[in-house]
Amino acid sequence: QVQLVESGGGLVQAGGSLRLSCAASGRTLSSYTMGWFRQAPGKEREFVGAITWINGRTYYADSVKGRFTISKDKAKDTLYLQMNSLQSEDTTVYYCAAQMNGRNVYRPDAYFYWGQGTQVTVSS
Repeated sequence: QVQLVESGGGLVQAGGSLRLSCAASGRTLSSYTMGWFRQAPGKEREFVGAITWINGRTYYADSVKGRFTISKDKAKDTLYLQMNSLQSEDTTVYYCAAQMNGRNVYRPDAYFYWGQGTQVTVSS
């Protein structure tokens, strides 16, 4: 079992920045791929980015590439999402997730563990 707890969401003006955190507990993450997704009401869950814990390889959605950065702190078992140049379209709930097989990292159904989500609101 892996427990994931997100934090860091909030209200920010367009063009501003936020850093989301996802604290993991329960099992060692060395064999996991960790992902960030977001989901607006009435829409499908959307891939934002992912990182493989063992070697730090990163993946990003085109919509956030160059603005968002995923990183990890192995000592703290914490995943981060640095979000810069935020736009109103980035307003939604953000979730972190974990999976073990390292495949289909862009698909939410490839992830087994999920956090509860944190709301990000960007005001224009």
